[in-house]
Amino acid sequence: MERKIRAVQYGVGKMSVYTMRYLLEKGVEIVGAIDVNPAVIGKDIGEIMGKENLGISVISAENARQLLLDTKPDICVVMTRSLFGEIEDAFMLCAELGINAITTCEEAFYPQNSNPNLFKKIDELAKQNNCTITGTGYQDIYWGQLITSIAGSTQRITKIKGSSSYNVEEYGIALAEAHGAGLSLDEFDKKVASADRISPEERQDIINRGEFMPSYMWNVNGWLCDKLGLTPISQTQKCVPQTYKDDIFSSTLNMTIKAGDATGMSAVVTTETQEGITIESECIGKVYAPDEFDKNVWTVEGEPTTTITVEKPNTVELTCATIVNRIPDVINSEAGYVTVDKMGDLEYKIRPLNEYVK
Repeated sequence: MERKIRAVQYGVGKMSVYTMRYLLEKGVEIVGAIDVNPAVIGKDIGEIMGKENLGISVISAENARQLLLDTKPDICVVMTRSLFGEIEDAFMLCAELGINAITTCEEAFYPQNSNPNLFKKIDELAKQNNCTITGTGYQDIYWGQLITSIAGSTQRITKIKGSSSYNVEEYGIALAEAHGAGLSLDEFDKKVASADRISPEERQDIINRGEFMPSYMWNVNGWLCDKLGLTPISQTQKCVPQTYKDDIFSSTLNMTIKAGDATGMSAVVTTETQEGITIESECIGKVYAPDEFDKNVWTVEGEPTTTITVEKPNTVELTCATIVNRIPDVINSEAGYVTVDKMGDLEYKIRPLNEYVK
């Protein structure tokens, strides 16, 4: 592509400060910005990034359709919520208008196994209007490609076990709330943990109704099975509250979490496969105590057994860089809802992104 890629930023919260800067640094032209927060509507994106004004003001989501029609972007970068159903309106609008879209929504990484009906609806509309929709982020590499690369150097696998922790303070209120941060243990049990004390048949019924609330690893396990050619025969998840001995103030929730209340949660997803390989993955998202930090540990057990540990990854920046580096892959992809395991391995883009568009 000879001209610059044109992008609209949908959601200008904490993480978009990085994403918008990365877009500009990779030669992308930001032609619009959208949000629902009255505090940022009308602000110039340059001010949001802490830079000089760039002549692009944030508009209300109510006017998103007209903005997209007027600007005709090559890609819409959706960074709002964590559940697939919560970004339905944004994705359906992009699919209807034939605009490629990419999101950090964690469930969107592999929504086939948690909200298949909505996945199918968006997929069909995107195909009709010749555009590509996908989800990516930190998990693309650190819960996905990294693990499948290790698997590629293994003769025989019996189990894949992973654990990843992150500070919910860095991602915004939607993610913090989704992890139960700030709830009492009784509230956590009723609002979060109780949802998993059901039979497989009941869970499948909830999934079919589009009402299931998966932990992030639910979709990651589905992605790993797809990428590795495994056939899931059962999958379960268990959410456990995390606590701390002292009070912790959360700037994201604007509240003090009392000692013993939930600072977040650990979610463990276990997948059994027809091929005899078990995938057990855990994500720990919480408001960090002073001595806590991000960590990502995965073990591929078998012949040989290999463990890889990434300590103190800059998870926010890695997420945002992944989103930006994936953009040419999305534009080059076939139409429909295409998960990134179908787009090939993510690669570093050293040149302006338009030079990677076929």
